[in-house]
Amino acid sequence: MEASDAAEGSPRERILAVTAELLAEGGREAVSTRAVGSAAGVQAPTIYRLFGDKQGLLDAVAGAGFAAYLESKAGLEPSDDPVQDLRVGWDLHIGFALANPALYLVMYGEPRVGGEPAAAVAGMEVLAGHIHRIAEAGRLRVSEELAVQLVHAGGRGTAASLIGMAAGRRDLGLSALAREAVIAAIASEVPAVATPGPVSAAVALRAVLTETAALTELERGLLREWLDRISGGR
Repeated sequence: MEASDAAEGSPRERILAVTAELLAEGGREAVSTRAVGSAAGVQAPTIYRLFGDKQGLLDAVAGAGFAAYLESKAGLEPSDDPVQDLRVGWDLHIGFALANPALYLVMYGEPRVGGEPAAAVAGMEVLAGHIHRIAEAGRLRVSEELAVQLVHAGGRGTAASLIGMAAGRRDLGLSALAREAVIAAIASEVPAVATPGPVSAAVALRAVLTETAALTELERGLLREWLDRISGGR
């Protein structure tokens, strides 16, 4: 790419556009301050001033790319089946990974001691929304936090495995099997209570409260009082 190809836009916009192209064409190794500066027509100090370092630049590109992806899916309306919507979300996640492998690996390729990049955090928030809807429907087998972590780990591992396969050997059946295994672990086919909602959930939990060993007798008594109060609000 020549500098003239990225002549339009602000320095930040040119740098992001150039970096995205270099990343897509050659992966993380192709992104260097020299290559980006030459193609974008800027000096290295400009890159450092705007993005801090190479990782900051890559994170900014990943954030912009993922934001564009989320915007393209903004018109998708949730259905009456939140578990099916989770399936759709999983498939879209894998599709994004395979269409943008280098970008995906910047987002999810290696754990960050200081936390995930903003693009990955945005993805987790979308996932948490899917999981919360399953919980509201009374179909979640585990806590919302654990469900989010399980789906995230399963999707991330599946995407990385598929990216690492030669295109001719890539079998998307792997993704479908992994997806269904994760969903079976976190969600039930039918609601745990006949009529999903706080009242029915409170009644169901009140009925089995004595079976838990996680609470002291005092804590069970307090929770029993709260559940009675909720279920009394029919």
